[in-house]
Amino acid sequence: MIYDIRHVTTYSYESPVSFARCTLRLEPKSGDGQELISHHVEIRPRPADRQARRDFFGTLTESVVIEVSHRNLRIDSRSRVSVSRTPPARDALSPPWESIRDIAFEATSLGPSSPVGYVFASPLVPVLRPVSAYAAMSFVTGAGILAGAIDLMHRIRSEFRYDPKATVISTPLNEVFDKRHGVCQDFAHVMIAGLRGLGLPAAYVSGYLRTIPPLGQPRLQGADATHAWVSLWCGPELGWVGLDPTNDLLVANDHIVLAMGRDFSDVSPVDGIIVGSPKQKLGVAVDVLLVE
Repeated sequence: MIYDIRHVTTYSYESPVSFARCTLRLEPKSGDGQELISHHVEIRPRPADRQARRDFFGTLTESVVIEVSHRNLRIDSRSRVSVSRTPPARDALSPPWESIRDIAFEATSLGPSSPVGYVFASPLVPVLRPVSAYAAMSFVTGAGILAGAIDLMHRIRSEFRYDPKATVISTPLNEVFDKRHGVCQDFAHVMIAGLRGLGLPAAYVSGYLRTIPPLGQPRLQGADATHAWVSLWCGPELGWVGLDPTNDLLVANDHIVLAMGRDFSDVSPVDGIIVGSPKQKLGVAVDVLLVE
């Protein structure tokens, strides 16, 4: 499948901003069943400086400096991506989760794809005893890692309510878990915390969803903005498997990967600092259109 993606971020400021430095992570990844065909970002006002590099996780990270006074900032990202991936069947056999835990901790590589980098707490995903205990109910002794992860994903989808007004990105994980309300990033963080609490390698994935579902299928939650899900390392044979707890889905061709890291702080599409305005209004619009 080939998708055209448009991701427009706008900032409107209460008073003029004299300086802005932004970090952009807006180029979709290539690899694991996905290929980037084209990508372009237009920024207004025009930056005084733009520098790009690959971060530790392989994400193209662009630093942008704006030095002219402005009341509005517009970042217009356009990409074309080809996606062709086949997830494992929901009832597929997989190794016992305990063996995957042990293999992950024995990993000798410290590279971005090594599972050992995703088994410990991270800035937005602490390992909390109640969340670990919640996840443990899905992982009985000797259970296949994929079966346990799918059960945990299904429970989060069933027992947590999607509510865009319930949280912000700074809402602590324990509060999200206690209230059982939130959005895709919250559900991904909860699932990752539970998996890591059991010693299992789990990564945070940001990306996009197909805007218009196939005929006769319901619209996916989170399709009008950037989405978030979980990637779980299921051993050397299965590798990394994507799980979407917001929609109770194994990640396939409706999902387009933007970036992967330990939690949202590693993959935020746009962040930065400004000088000159105490208040701002953020707008995000995403369109994902199937080309063929």
